[in-house]
Amino acid sequence: MSNQAPKKQNGFFGNLAFNIVIPVVIMSNLSSEQYLGPAWSIVAALIFPIGYGLWDLKESGKVNAFSVLGIVSVILTGGISLLELPAEYIAIKEAAIPAVIGIAVLITQRTTKPLLKILVLNEQIVNWDNLSQALEAKGTTSDFEGKMAISSYIVAGSFFLSSVLNYVLAKVILVSPPGTTEYTEELGRMTALSYPVIVIPSMIMLMGALWYLFAQIKKLTGEDLENFLAQQ
Repeated sequence: MSNQAPKKQNGFFGNLAFNIVIPVVIMSNLSSEQYLGPAWSIVAALIFPIGYGLWDLKESGKVNAFSVLGIVSVILTGGISLLELPAEYIAIKEAAIPAVIGIAVLITQRTTKPLLKILVLNEQIVNWDNLSQALEAKGTTSDFEGKMAISSYIVAGSFFLSSVLNYVLAKVILVSPPGTTEYTEELGRMTALSYPVIVIPSMIMLMGALWYLFAQIKKLTGEDLENFLAQQ
């Protein structure tokens, strides 16, 4: 257990540094003509999240759809910016990705592999074998599936909220002509604000969905939640 915490902590700070802090610093401070210029500062800034994403994929040893989606998102941001397309394209892209995930959560809820189990109740959190046996013993499996559906709506709602906030943030901040130093600095500002403005509200909703499911597990099984948590 003591070996897992540092790894998770490093993962958090690595994500924060390579996906937010370093790109923001580069785009905010090195985009003038006396340094890298607007185009090359964007290239330099995006190298870090792309490189970190590829390294994370290699370290995990398996293809993670969300890591791939993150890399694609960064590449699209760079491509749109370097081609000097209207900022509207950035806003649409920023809104589309979480919206697609939200729709996927709702669609997969009716399949044998709901996305909710990956996002909220994955095997690193819940021992599904123990939980399934306890639900079957109490005859509450179908009831729990209904609670899972409610939680899916909450999780999907968090992504739809993120979609709206992404679009509004891009529209409000990206006002300068593409290809200018001002535009690149605004792109850096948007990246910096994305964490408190978008990630935090979405995480609160995700944690709410997790708390709701934990409460339902205890209620439907009649056992302590600790009996169903995965061993760390």
